[in-house]
Amino acid sequence: MKILVTGGAGFIGSHLVDALVDRNHEVTIFDNLDPQVHPEGQPPRHLNPRAEFIRGDVRDAEALKAAIGKSEVIFHKASAVGVGQSQYQIAQYVTANTGGTATLLDVLVNNEHNVKKLIVAASMSSYGEGLYECAKCGACRPALRPEEQMAAGDWAPKCPVCGISVTPIPTPEEAVLNCNSIYAITKKDQEEMCLLIGKTYGIPVVSLRYFNVYGPRQSLSNPYTGVAAIFMSRIKNDRPPVVYEDGLQTRDFVSVEDIVEANMLAMERSEADGQIFNVGTGRALTIRGVAEILAQAYGKSIQPDVTEKFRKGDVRHCYADNSKIQNLLGFSPKIDFEQGMEALISWSQTVEAVDYFEQAKAELEAKGLA
Repeated sequence: MKILVTGGAGFIGSHLVDALVDRNHEVTIFDNLDPQVHPEGQPPRHLNPRAEFIRGDVRDAEALKAAIGKSEVIFHKASAVGVGQSQYQIAQYVTANTGGTATLLDVLVNNEHNVKKLIVAASMSSYGEGLYECAKCGACRPALRPEEQMAAGDWAPKCPVCGISVTPIPTPEEAVLNCNSIYAITKKDQEEMCLLIGKTYGIPVVSLRYFNVYGPRQSLSNPYTGVAAIFMSRIKNDRPPVVYEDGLQTRDFVSVEDIVEANMLAMERSEADGQIFNVGTGRALTIRGVAEILAQAYGKSIQPDVTEKFRKGDVRHCYADNSKIQNLLGFSPKIDFEQGMEALISWSQTVEAVDYFEQAKAELEAKGLA
């Protein structure tokens, strides 16, 4: 098939391109080479030479129309990424994510095309706090923790009904989306716009809500990328990873290899059409534990700097209920975190990691976000 991957030069997109090429699809990459991700301003060395590369921005309707061409499937991965940064670069995130997706859909609606499926990258960030269990009231969704509570060092979310501390449980797709950042809002926009227009015009759409993705090719010099890559950059430069709160907040870390497999299933299985799927592991890992695992894997006696401070908008716990994608598509994550970290660290030895964490931290503090 002829397939277009927007954002195909990026971390997830490039792995997806490799998998599609290996399956003998004819792949076109459309990517603007954002300097925050591609500081050299050139296609990355890992870009698959068997795919066609077009440099362009998803906000450019004419360039996007030309790139779509005769494509039968579109994987829409192009997106500005970074929760904290989105809170002060609002126009950039909204125009790139919401606006870029609007342009893509506008092109599809108003021009003849061969597109038979659209798969959009959504995000767990749109959930806000995950799902919890209250011993008295049952399942509940707490709001963001008040700043006064966190300033007092009380990190536990409370039941919105009775006020006692609650226990995290896996979050399913039907949970209400409680966005707490501009980034989360734009990812929700991307998902909802694609599903709506797909239903209206008869284009099968699949939304994949990624949890915390890690793996080779994730930029180690981008301080707004995933937490594992940020920690690795610090450790490689013999600096302690900086951990907010008490470090016991949890996330669901999923390998890019498993993300690619979920995308393949979404493309190949008609059962996926019109559906939203979590893509995680269903395993909750503490942020402090991740920092310790990475330091140990590098063979360095570096302990994380647990600040007991907080960032506005951070959630305490959120991890995936994977039952829907397992039952409908047969997806099951194959890479456990320790195994995935070995592959990531092995790759990281071949690339430079410039530690820009302090710069990013200073920006958050200047904006009153940390």
